[in-house]
Amino acid sequence: MIKKIAIYGKGGIGKSTTVANLSAVWASQDLNCLVIGCDPKADTTRTLYGKRIPTVINTLKNNRKPGRDDLVFKGYKDILCVESGGPEPGVGCAGRGVIVAMKRLENLGIFDDDLDVVVYDVLGDVVCGGFSVPLREKYADEVVIVTSGEYMSLYAANNIVKGVKKLKGNLSGIVCNCRNVEREEEIVEDFAKRIGTHIVGVIHRSNLIQDAELDAKTVVEKYPESDEAHEYMSLASSIMDNENVSTPEPMDDEEFEEFFKQYL
Repeated sequence: MIKKIAIYGKGGIGKSTTVANLSAVWASQDLNCLVIGCDPKADTTRTLYGKRIPTVINTLKNNRKPGRDDLVFKGYKDILCVESGGPEPGVGCAGRGVIVAMKRLENLGIFDDDLDVVVYDVLGDVVCGGFSVPLREKYADEVVIVTSGEYMSLYAANNIVKGVKKLKGNLSGIVCNCRNVEREEEIVEDFAKRIGTHIVGVIHRSNLIQDAELDAKTVVEKYPESDEAHEYMSLASSIMDNENVSTPEPMDDEEFEEFFKQYL
């Protein structure tokens, strides 16, 4: 059975780093992985392929009938990499790129491959129809939310939970991607309990991760024996073995404000 995971979170919170490193772990365990970047920045797969790959949207501008090799690129440990892409900043709907990309990949039979894991890196708060596609169209079976203990990150996470509930999705848990906020893990653990889920893993802030990314590599590839790589290995196992999946209960805005104020 294919594990199909959509990873959501606030822009800039570390979703792409999380997705790339998790995929690197699973591929190192001989699992066949497909990674789909659903973000107009198109940077999810850079550390897996070694550089940015052409996006589905840009490819379609020049080739109305692209083949598989025009859209799908093999990266680290033969991970299949796809970037949906999007319009130029300030022009058009970014979520539209996700819709177009998913339909094109489906028509090419990409999802019929012998896959073990499909991971979607999805931007934002699931308020845009395009960004809700992996969940709404049942391309993904479960959601993992990446957040820190910061106010805006948790606010976005709570909005994502609202979308997951509305779409009757399955929430597998929360990844605490630390930003060195005071009492951070406590805050995120409390948040997880409030919405009816749990923390599936903690990734501590590290310059080593950024160092690897500057070299267009995951920390799992560049520093496989590091503590950081082992944190991603632990997270990968936790997500793969997790059976504690739930329909979450988000807080309303007033509840969320009261929740966060207690930690100030």
